[in-house]
Amino acid sequence: MTIHDDNKALIADLWSALDGPAPAVTAAMDPDLNWVGMDPVGTLTGAQAFLDGFWTPFRASLTGFKRQTHILMAGRSNGRADGAGSEGDWVAGTGYFTGTMTGDYLGLPASGSEVRIRWGEFARVENGRVTYIQFMIDLVDWAEQLGIMLLPKSRGAAFVYPAPTAVDGVGFPTPTADETQSTMALGRDLIFGGLNTFDESDLTSMGMARFFHPNLKWYGPGGINACLSLREFEEFHQQPWLVAFPDRKVQDLESLFADGPFLAGSGEAGVIATHTGPYKGYAPKGNRLEISGLDFWMRTGAQFSENWVFVDMVRLFDQMGYDLLAPLNDL
Repeated sequence: MTIHDDNKALIADLWSALDGPAPAVTAAMDPDLNWVGMDPVGTLTGAQAFLDGFWTPFRASLTGFKRQTHILMAGRSNGRADGAGSEGDWVAGTGYFTGTMTGDYLGLPASGSEVRIRWGEFARVENGRVTYIQFMIDLVDWAEQLGIMLLPKSRGAAFVYPAPTAVDGVGFPTPTADETQSTMALGRDLIFGGLNTFDESDLTSMGMARFFHPNLKWYGPGGINACLSLREFEEFHQQPWLVAFPDRKVQDLESLFADGPFLAGSGEAGVIATHTGPYKGYAPKGNRLEISGLDFWMRTGAQFSENWVFVDMVRLFDQMGYDLLAPLNDL
């Protein structure tokens, strides 16, 4: 067993305790836990504040609550663009929360329908305790399941967020150091090389075909949805994104780590951009943006073949100068 195996077991046990009938602060949670959630929940300081401010009211909205975990991975982070230093030991996971929505939550009305809510979580573990978490649920996708369109219909495929194709993303065998290092090297080259080389005019300047398989499955946030090939990724997501935010740059990240064929990265302000072009029908106001996101990639051979992406769309549009949740006030 490695420290990363121990940390994965710690997080799996923590989730099991939180998913039970009487969730409470556990020994795995530092009392001064810094929990950074999606807007409009935001940052909660302290383990009890996390329970009171997010987990308990969220759980109360769902009857028959269950967690599906599609990916569970751990590693030591190196998320700085210059490659210097380390950001400690991390565990990341993603999947679905399922249940019947019998209570309101954040303005989303109790519909009585079954829902599958995407979640992503990155946890820093220090001395056997979780000290920091960045967490998101996909509110735009959840609303769309209820028939509420917070953003215009996307060209991407809605509600397509599967577990890794033909691979166990939770109980995969302990990887070799070479396998993990190959994934990390490809990831750093993509994130701090390819993505940051856009010349603000031509998509090919980033060379995405070098990093992504032609049959890439890119599972984006609600409002963008899934792109089921590299062509769709560039046409449905990347091109309109770069029209809107042409100067966007990836920054130093809170975490970036690999575990065998899987790579994970998180950042509260992982991308900095200026909104200078139209996006999703919203006119630019020239605002400077800090884009919060979570990413999971899976490498097959020398390229990434799948990519699970979370963006805090509510926070993004708030910085653009628009209240994405305003339609919920009229329900």
